[in-house]
Amino acid sequence: MSEHRAIDRRTLVLSVGALGTTALLPKPGMAASLVPTPGQTEGPFYPVSFPDDADNDLVQVQGAAARALGTVAHIEGRVLDRGGRPIPGAVVEIWQCDAQGRYRHPRAPGHDRFDGGFQGYGRTAVDAGGVYRFRTIKPVPYPGRTPHIHYGVIVPGAGRFVTQMYVEGEPRNERDGLLASIRDPQARRSVIIPLRAMGDGEPGAVRGTFDIVLEL
Repeated sequence: MSEHRAIDRRTLVLSVGALGTTALLPKPGMAASLVPTPGQTEGPFYPVSFPDDADNDLVQVQGAAARALGTVAHIEGRVLDRGGRPIPGAVVEIWQCDAQGRYRHPRAPGHDRFDGGFQGYGRTAVDAGGVYRFRTIKPVPYPGRTPHIHYGVIVPGAGRFVTQMYVEGEPRNERDGLLASIRDPQARRSVIIPLRAMGDGEPGAVRGTFDIVLEL
């Protein structure tokens, strides 16, 4: 359902297998202007297997009669280097809990009651301008965590970068240990994204922009 090119499961598995969770390291003497996106933990619920439907629309699962519960969120952004240049060939993946706070993972509490209309995981390749887009749900809290969406960015030949996106205005942000672990205020602000009513397009949905800046 993506307007951008999808990457098939075999390609992603080969990419992740070859790159693992290799950190993206800066090159010595590199000119920099943008603030790098801070890395965050992958967490315990990264998928142990990819769903058959793993495109960038997490709200409508192929073959499911109903769409996902929760507020639809259109999240887009660019994958850039510190000079503001798009990074070609990057693959962006996201994973998050459903509207009831449950992950699609065998060790997650309540996983047997995971919303069957929600994909839980999605991926897409950036376009020529470094742009990615996802249609998902507005993240919700669960015990111990403020609302967030996990991100992984795979850059062929460079590695895999992991971070998390948070929602502006959430009162739990102030008490979230992982968010607070980002000590630099500017870097912390860069992962806290406003989600606002679209005004046009899909009724009742919200929209946000999350740019990811990598040190290559």
